[in-house]
Amino acid sequence: MEWRLVISSDLSCHVLVRLRFTPHVVTLVHGGGSRSVASAATFSRFIPEVKARYDYGVLIFILTFAMVAVSSYRVEDLIEFAHERVTTIAVGVATCLFTTVFVFPVWAGEDLHNLAAGNLDKLAEFLEGMESECFGETSSCENLEGKAFLHVYKSVLNSKVREDSLSTFARWEPIHGKFGFRHPWKQYQELGTLCRQCASSMEALASCVIILKGSQYPEANPELCLRTGAACAAMSSHSARVLRGLSLTVRTMTAPSPANGDMSAATKAASDFGTEFSEDGALLQAMHVAVVASLLSDIVAQIERITESTNDLARLACFKKPERSPSAVVINIED
Repeated sequence: MEWRLVISSDLSCHVLVRLRFTPHVVTLVHGGGSRSVASAATFSRFIPEVKARYDYGVLIFILTFAMVAVSSYRVEDLIEFAHERVTTIAVGVATCLFTTVFVFPVWAGEDLHNLAAGNLDKLAEFLEGMESECFGETSSCENLEGKAFLHVYKSVLNSKVREDSLSTFARWEPIHGKFGFRHPWKQYQELGTLCRQCASSMEALASCVIILKGSQYPEANPELCLRTGAACAAMSSHSARVLRGLSLTVRTMTAPSPANGDMSAATKAASDFGTEFSEDGALLQAMHVAVVASLLSDIVAQIERITESTNDLARLACFKKPERSPSAVVINIED
């Protein structure tokens, strides 16, 4: 609406001036109006909302406006030239739409959906590697810097630009596949933000583990190491299962189960360790052992927020309910 008002005002001023004033004044007013329209279009690209969703459209408008304005000094029939330019743009847009929809479909919404599920899988892979390589009974903790699982979170940290771009394009796409009208694309961005926060904590945890294993700290109490390792293994294992389940939920667009035993177990392990840490003086004497478990406790809390965000996505996107097998039996095991 704002663009129409500006352009229509400029055209109306141009017509009125041509009727009442001399040719020199007409040229002056026409130049000022054209300059104001071009300036408004150029500086509007600095507005975050416009740049995020309409940057390409505004850029095409600026190029077209500048070409028509400059060509007015060399082209006699300016209206015909502008019509040809608009027709060229329309043909190009129609060709792109036909190719991307019917010939070789490329859906940004589907890519964004797969990106969200893939990020959850990568976070789970990191925790699974920590559980098996650092906290497991057969873990050796040798040559950790060369382990692939310690670097898998980095792609999650660098996914914001692609995620924002895909979200912007997805809002303009028609209904396709499992993605209906008014699909909650913004919720994918919120989920991605939480995943990046969790990946940041994983980066701190990975750095801490590598430094501690390569340093010359005095050997801590074996009983203390055993208790801390068991708590870390429990938090890593249960958190990885939660993330795998959330990834499957997003990938299959199936509503998650209300009762999540792994999330409860991970939260309980983190809570129990925090209570023991505050009450046991021996732990305070071995901060280099307990800091890893403290970081894992923070990761468990962040995964709980990721779970809530995934549940919101399932509710807003109307994920289908999971099919219950009649032979499935749920067993709750309490330590």
